[in-house]
Amino acid sequence: MSKVVLITGGSSGIGKSIGEFLHQKGFVVYGTSRNPEKITNSIFSLVALDVRDKQSIVNCVAEVIQKSGRLDIVINNAGVGITGPIEEIPTEEIRNNLPYRGIYSASKGALELITEALRMEVKSFGIQITNVAPGDFATNIAAGRYHAPVVKGSAYEVPYGNTLKEMDSHVDSGSNPNEMAEAIFAIIKTDKPKVHYKVGAFMQKFSIVLKRILPDTIYEKMLMNHYKL
Repeated sequence: MSKVVLITGGSSGIGKSIGEFLHQKGFVVYGTSRNPEKITNSIFSLVALDVRDKQSIVNCVAEVIQKSGRLDIVINNAGVGITGPIEEIPTEEIRNNLPYRGIYSASKGALELITEALRMEVKSFGIQITNVAPGDFATNIAAGRYHAPVVKGSAYEVPYGNTLKEMDSHVDSGSNPNEMAEAIFAIIKTDKPKVHYKVGAFMQKFSIVLKRILPDTIYEKMLMNHYKL
């Protein structure tokens, strides 16, 4: 019997790539979007979900189980982007972004999805996707994230303007998101999966090692050089 997979943030970017890959491998895939009715080019089913809303989580899991009778795998990939000097980002945008940010917040969303499935007596396995190192995959995330405007005459005009261009160029030249999809597929097929996996170019993976062994000041200096700050 084909496994049933629920992918948060499955309407675009990495989530969409994972969904398409697993769909082609014979999985029953459900992706999520806050507005699935607006998505017309998905080759797998989309259900409504706002990870900031508890009732939305309950409704999402109930819909998947009602349609498929089970939920085997939850892949928590949903996220939004935000860039800008903290002083110049509108408070409302920060509040809107916070529920998505950080391993705790993201894992909480996945845990609530899995917990809700367990309440319905459905056994589920969770995979959490996070980004903890410099580097990007070539997706449309730059177009979808909130960009604080570069303010003429601001103390941040030059450094933020340069950093924004650098970040966008990294996305444009990023890795193929199918690399993540292939890694997720391999994890699913593994009988005894590890707790953590690293996906990306060598230097992206190596930066995680450097963060562990270098003093914070040196590692931060490397990041500043990386982003030309």
